[in-house]
Amino acid sequence: MLQACLNGSRTAEEHPALPLTPVRLAEDAADVAALGVTSVHIHPRDVIGAPTLVGPGVATTIATVRAAVPGIEISVSTNVPGNRATLIASWGPLAAGRPDIASVHVGEPGWRTLAEALHQVNVAVELVVESPAQLEDLPAGITRITVTATEQTAETLLRQVEPLGLPILLHGRDDAAWPVFTYAATLEHHVRMGLEDTLRMPDGRTAKTNAELIAMARRNQKSKAPS
Repeated sequence: MLQACLNGSRTAEEHPALPLTPVRLAEDAADVAALGVTSVHIHPRDVIGAPTLVGPGVATTIATVRAAVPGIEISVSTNVPGNRATLIASWGPLAAGRPDIASVHVGEPGWRTLAEALHQVNVAVELVVESPAQLEDLPAGITRITVTATEQTAETLLRQVEPLGLPILLHGRDDAAWPVFTYAATLEHHVRMGLEDTLRMPDGRTAKTNAELIAMARRNQKSKAPS
């Protein structure tokens, strides 16, 4: 699987093409889906541009993106301030405005409760592992492990999560984004790329759009595939 991480917690000042509104996210999702992406990871924003888990804001974003890319998995981040479990509990009636899967960072206070809240509203969970953690007795609903790593930590983290027997998405951020992407592709793990993870192409120049990053990722992924 190639996932596109379209915006993250970045601000408009960081990149002129960063998609923040539902319409812009839908446009970028359509562009990367045309390049073979089967999952998009997004951080919904409220009317002033702040990350949000409030039901109406999430519903508007998800429904708009889903209309542009029907059939594509839509993942959201839960890494926002506030009583996240209570906000997620309100997602139950959202129907087409409910995400397919949401990320939960292992080690954050209350991460197990957050995962359980997502399971209760029929949203799958991708656990984000960034450092060695206690992963015994995982909550219900965990369908994927997302490993955020550097070149130095990737092997250690993979040794910990691979015995769990769940699909693994391996990625890096900023300077580690492309090296870790290449490493993950050689191992045939799920991968991701987009403006959330890096603003730059492998040659160091600033990427124009999410689509340019994904097009390069597809070429990289194909070149590393076993013959």
